[in-house]
Parts: sequence; C-alpha cells; structure tokens
Amino acid sequence: MSVAATSRRGFIAGAAGLVLSVSFGGQIVRAAAAALDFVPNAFVRVDHDGTVSVISPYLEMGQGVFTGIATLVAEEMDADWSKVRVEPAPSGHKDYVNPAFASTGWAIQGTGGSSSLRGAWDVMRKAGAVARAMLVSAAARSLGVPESSLAVRNGVVIHASSGRQLAFGDLVAVAASLPVPTDVPMKAPRDYTLVGRSATLPRVDVPSKVNGTAVYTQDIKLPDMLVAVVAHPPRWGATVRHVDDSAARSIPGVLAVIEVPGDAEVMGGVAVLARNTWVARQGRDALNIVWDDSKSFDKGSEELFAQYRALSQQPGIPAVSRGTILTEVPAGGHVIDASFAQPYLCHASMEPLNCLVKLGDGMCEIWNGEQFQSVDQQNVAKELGLKPEQIVIHQLYAGGSFGRRANPRSDYVREAVRIAVAAKAHGIVNPIKMVWMREDDMRGGQYRPMTQHRGRLVLDAHGRILSWYHVVVGQSFTPTAPGKIDNSLSEGLSDLPYDVPNLRVEQHVVSSVAVPTQWLRSVGHTHTAFVGEGLIDEAARTTGQDPYHFRRGMLSGSPRHLGVLDAVARAYGWERPLAPGRAGELRGRGIAVWQSFGTYLAQVAEVTVHQDGSFSVDRVVCAVDCGRVVNPDIVRSQIEGGVGFGLSFLGQEITLKEGRVEQGNFNDYPVLRMNRMPVTEVHIVQSDKPPSGVGEPGVPPIVPAVGNAIAAATGRPVRSLPIGNLAPRAV
Repeated sequence: MSVAATSRRGFIAGAAGLVLSVSFGGQIVRAAAAALDFVPNAFVRVDHDGTVSVISPYLEMGQGVFTGIATLVAEEMDADWSKVRVEPAPSGHKDYVNPAFASTGWAIQGTGGSSSLRGAWDVMRKAGAVARAMLVSAAARSLGVPESSLAVRNGVVIHASSGRQLAFGDLVAVAASLPVPTDVPMKAPRDYTLVGRSATLPRVDVPSKVNGTAVYTQDIKLPDMLVAVVAHPPRWGATVRHVDDSAARSIPGVLAVIEVPGDAEVMGGVAVLARNTWVARQGRDALNIVWDDSKSFDKGSEELFAQYRALSQQPGIPAVSRGTILTEVPAGGHVIDASFAQPYLCHASMEPLNCLVKLGDGMCEIWNGEQFQSVDQQNVAKELGLKPEQIVIHQLYAGGSFGRRANPRSDYVREAVRIAVAAKAHGIVNPIKMVWMREDDMRGGQYRPMTQHRGRLVLDAHGRILSWYHVVVGQSFTPTAPGKIDNSLSEGLSDLPYDVPNLRVEQHVVSSVAVPTQWLRSVGHTHTAFVGEGLIDEAARTTGQDPYHFRRGMLSGSPRHLGVLDAVARAYGWERPLAPGRAGELRGRGIAVWQSFGTYLAQVAEVTVHQDGSFSVDRVVCAVDCGRVVNPDIVRSQIEGGVGFGLSFLGQEITLKEGRVEQGNFNDYPVLRMNRMPVTEVHIVQSDKPPSGVGEPGVPPIVPAVGNAIAAATGRPVRSLPIGNLAPRAV
C-alpha cells in the first residue's frame, strides 16, 4: 500500500462518519466510510462525537482562510462552532482546484490573488447545506417525523413539538446510508447567524498558534532526518569553481558537504548536511568557496535605473489606448510630466523558506507550507522524471508568505529536491529538510520588480484631465514574449476608473536583467497605485482643487469607487480642518482610492513632518467594499495588516552593487515595528455582491495616501521610494 493510499484510508478510518465532497463545478459526491477506493476530495466530515471537520484546499498562512471557509460550512449546517475543526486537504485532486483560478482557465490547487473566499463561497456553502439536509433526513427517519417539523441549532436537530432532539454525532450512521440530494437550497442572507455578523467568531487556527502545538515545516522531525543549509552564489549566474570544505567537515555533527546544481530557475550552490540546523549553518559558514563569476550578473541598482529612465522616455508596447493623446497644452491649461522610481522589494515573511523532502522508490514526499500545490507537484515531478500523482505533498501552516511560496518555477522546493537527489548520489538516503536563513531568504531573489514610470498629464483651464500618457518600465513575473504586454505590470493604470477621455499606457518589459522577480502581495498594484494616485493628487494641487472633491468629480462611471471614497471622507472628517502641529512641524493629510482583486478601498493618511526631516504617520482611516462580508473581524485585521505591510515600503529597498544584494536582514531592510503602527480605523461598506479578496487590497492605497499627505505638508511631491529625510532642501 502506498503512503498516499495509507493517508487516504486513514482519513476515512479515523472519521468513521459522514463524508461529503463538492467539486468546483458544484457536483455533490459522497464517499462511504467503509469504501476502500475512496478518493479524498471531501470538504465536510462529521464524526460520531459531533465534530465537524472542514477540509481546506487553501493554505493558512495567517490570513484567516481556515476560519473563513469554516464559517461558510458552519453557517449552512447550523453547526456548533466549538466543534468545528479545519484540516488541510491533500494535493493533486481535481476537486481541490481553486474555483477562482479555474474560472480564468487555470485549473490548479493553490492559494493567492485574494481568491480563497471568492472560490470557496459557493462550494463550501453547498457542502454545508447538503450535509445539513442529510442530517435532517436522518433525524426524520430516526424519530419517525416529517423533515419539515425539524429545526437545527448548534449541531442539534430538534423536534420542537415533542421536545426530542438528536446531536449530529448521533445521526452519522443513518446519514451515511442515505442518497445524496442533488438540489438543496442554501440559506437566504437574512437568515445568516454567523456570516457577516458583528459577533466575533474565535479563529480556528489561533489556539494552536498560541499554545505552540501548531505545526510548521520547522517543527517536523522525521526519523534519521538531516538538515541542509546552502551556500548560494553571491551573484546570479555564478557557479562553483572550487570548494575547500575541510573547516566545515571538522565541525562535530557535520555529516556531508554536497554541491547542488543550479540554473536560471534554481539557485543551487553548496549544501552542508547535519543533524540539526545550528550545526548545518556553522558548517555552511565555514565553507571556503571560489565562485566562477565569468557569466554572472554584475549590474548595480543605479545602472539599472539609468537604463530604465532612458527607456521611459521612449515609446513602448501599448497596454491600453483610447482617444488621442494631446501633445499641446490648451490655453490656460497645465501639463504635468513626472517620473517615479521604485526599488526591488523582498517578501520578508516571518518564516524564512524551508522544505522537507523524502525520496522513495518511485515517489517523493514533501512537507511544506504549501501555497501552490498543483504547480509544485508538477514541477517536482518533472524534476524527478515522475508523474505528478507520485509526488505527495503534506500541507502545513506557513508563517506568512505574501506570495513568495507561490513561485511559478517552484524554485526553493526544487532546490530541496535537488539536495535530496545529490545526497542520494552520495549514498545518503535520509529525509532532508532544507532551511534558509534570513539572509538566504532576503538575498535569494524573487523580488517585486523595480520599476520606472513616466506620466504626462494635460489639463485644461478648468482643471480637468484631458490626456494621460504613461510609460512603465520593469521586469515581468512570468515569461513575456517580445512585443507582448504583461498585464500585471500596468494593472490599475490600464483600467483607471477616472473620467479621462484620452488615455494611453505603454510598457517596456525588461528581459536583459538576471535578477529573478515574482509577485508580491497585491502584485502590480504595489507600484501602479503609488504612481497613479500620486499623479491624480498632483493634478489636484496644480490646479488648486481639493483632492477629495477632485476625485469625486471624475468617478461618475464607478459607483463602488465613489462609495468608498465618500465613506472614508465621512469617517475621517475630511471637511474639518487638520489640527496644526507643534512649532517647527508640518502636518498634512492625503487620500487615495484603488481597486484590486475585486475589492474597492479608500484610505486617508495623516502625517507629521518633524523639524529634523523625519516623518510619522499618525492616523489612517480606511473604507472597504469587499462584497458580502463573511467575517468582519478578519476583514478589519487583513486591511490593518495591509496598511502595516504597505507602510514598510516607505523605508524598504533591495539594492544591488556589482550584482550583489546589499541587504541581508531586518537591520538594513526594516519592517514596520509595532510602535510605529499608526492608529488605524477600518470601516466596512455593506454590499450584497459576492465576496472579493481582502488579503491584498489593503496594501496599494496606503503608500500614495502617505505620499500625498507629505506633499500636502511640504509642497513637494513624493516621486520615489523609499522616502528619505524630508528636511527642507538648501537653496
């Protein structure tokens, strides 16, 4: 019996209950508890003790998705929340494909793009509704009463007229024998008792994270497992010329030193294997490696920005074009011609990358905080010459990710596999856990691309934007053929909501830079919002208009943008004058509105610029329209987290010097500390639209809101990040 089969049967045997599954197409399937050929695509399991287990295809990495999907199931089942559990789903089964991804033609299991609740909305509610219907039917048979005479509350089916009642656990055996209904109605929103209610449900993942029982990759210890720490090339494209490992091998506990092949997708290098992480790191640091830099990338950030600035002055490939771009300025009008520079950014999640690999005969097991199950499964299978179903992935918690663990090339997972393969060639067949240190993580590439923008706006004498010409320069996250556009490079600009009659956005996709790039939380919106909302604010200031009312006048075609804009202005008290600062201080407030991942968000930031040129963000007010809200507390926490994440951008940059990354840890790549987090309010705009994402949309508006506040305070626009000292320039 294969490990995969054992796991699947163990899932059922341990349940001994009612198991349901729902494919993303909506079909309900039941797997009998006694079936030996069970395919584990179940989303709902009810055990004899009344526990309701919800099986999650999505990775819980701190965003609250386990609680969100459990809420949907518990709502439809009228389950007892204290008895609801969530378990990670196995990988590689079609029923666990993310429906939001599948709707775009990308049928994979994965978590990202703020898609989890969007994908789970129909599937999980339907699974819960069917489970409830079968339990009610079982109770009707057991009690000898019509189904219509029964009600369900907190995991108990009640026959009110007789006072008899049966708990879910009492009904498992009968329910498991019933036919699965094909058309079960789901609750009307007016009947919700959990979804969208202000009473906070305890998060299902928090207790284990507080008491230390939550399992992350670093917690897994298999028999005879070894730990690998890798010395990566200091430049992309460098290879090993010579290794002196004598000092490393002399360290007690170091068991092997192994070269790991690298290429354009996997860094590779030299791995030190030991019984624990500390010894492996000591061994890695004791290596004396001579690198061959003859084919390595050796450019610095300043050289790249100079190249990008030159490209931004040249016509690019059009991403969108409507109307006719004006080259002349009408009488009494204005022109704004501005350039914006933004650096590479690192994901810098709390848990650096790691991955545990166990090779077997014709199979490979992986333990990982798994964000991209289907992609990693396919890439590892190709790496090993196996079939995807021979790759078994055990999904664990992840300590953050912000997109890093969803790498389309599976770079770090494949590196762990290559270490195991290289070790096996040396006669080492132990399971191997690869651990990256913080410096490995921060210098390992896969950055949010650096970008250069140039925007040219033409306004008439009345302050209306007549023409907007925009060029953006940067690398693509994914291979982009010459002459083709990368939608993520200009997203948010190509679909500007403002009433601009003449708009043209062009791209230069840079393919000559070897620095590997990847999406980061909110993807292209991380840089386009800063530029787009910065230019809107600059247009308002140039023409002496209030930035809130200026935006209002250009959003007639987008009521949801307008809705959050008005909501944030009311909540903040925009019409009241800003309180002055102390002597020598400048104060300002800025506003920004943006849509990403189907969610509309407006933010107001209030700042103080101090005498020494430093600044503080004192208050942030947010208004969010994310459709139907499942859990208001998680919405607020995710928007607050997005604000904190975006505020870090104000002081962060990954820079290169002769091809080497200069930053390595939080001392030179600062993440916002708790004592610098401003007072933040989140106001939810009620909506009956389907749910949209909240994990990413909180990030894009905060940087332009702060930049606009600084510009309002100092009179100088902010056009590059990070923001340095704001002391007045010498005349």
